Amino acid sequence: MTTDVLGAPYTAETIPLPDDHEGEVVATLVRLGAGEPTRRAVLHVHGFADYFFQTEYAEWWTARGYDFYAVDLPKYGRSMLAHQTPNYTTDLADYFPVLDEVWRRIRAEHDSVVVTGHSTGGLTTPLWADSRQPDGLAGMFLNSPWFDLQGPALARIVLTPVVRQLGRLQPMRIIPRSVSGFYTRSLHRDHGGEWDFNLVWKPVESFTVYAGWLRAIRHGHAQLHAGLDVRAPVLVLSSGASGHPAADGDVDDLVHGTDIVLDVAQIRRWSTAVGPHVTYIAVTGAKHDVVLSRPEARARAYAELDRWLSAYVEH
Repeated sequence: MTTDVLGAPYTAETIPLPDDHEGEVVATLVRLGAGEPTRRAVLHVHGFADYFFQTEYAEWWTARGYDFYAVDLPKYGRSMLAHQTPNYTTDLADYFPVLDEVWRRIRAEHDSVVVTGHSTGGLTTPLWADSRQPDGLAGMFLNSPWFDLQGPALARIVLTPVVRQLGRLQPMRIIPRSVSGFYTRSLHRDHGGEWDFNLVWKPVESFTVYAGWLRAIRHGHAQLHAGLDVRAPVLVLSSGASGHPAADGDVDDLVHGTDIVLDVAQIRRWSTAVGPHVTYIAVTGAKHDVVLSRPEARARAYAELDRWLSAYVEH
């Protein structure tokens, strides 16, 4: 275990994993202790083109008496190796053994663990919890989870069989897309945002999307839509609205006050598919990552998280 790139008191542990077709694979577990001994912890899982850097979020949890852990999954952030295709997988279930190992390490020292997931991590974590039914799972907080493919329903119906076939036959086929870069620039302090993070690990223009990866996402969506059974209390937070900024439009308000990455209506629609006890709340003025929103919306998001924890997790 070493001092993390975020600096002390954050620590990082590299977890060796079995090699895959590209060679060596690792995950990285970041930890911030609560300061006082505690049997409660939280585990955070990031989204696509992302990694853990949200120190204010971690410190909110430790101030509440939780040891905070975050995993950078294989081929993401701290775990991205030079020979690897960034962020690539052909099956979200490939992350389950990683989460199993992280869970084993955390549970060895904690009785009660809250899992939090953002965006793609908000899809992967309920799939994992449904598959494993992990003992000690006290609650799950999903921050703008990616529950469906953006766009009109007809387009999804037409596109999905094509993605499944292409992803099976040509998994490394590049899926063309346009990324404005508005979202990442709105976050980074060098581009008018509040936050500091590594633009190699979280690039302004995201990472390349491949057919095999998109096939894995659509399979995960189908599993969610069929209904999961996450038995712990679940909180889903999203922005109050989605936005689609154009270069000559009302860019600032949309970029800073809406989710310009995912469709909020889809998040709302599919939230109850996660399990039998789900609370969904729309946070007016929030961004895609609600805990990176501007201060007023961010404060509302933390207030909702606090209320949910008090009512359902810590009672």
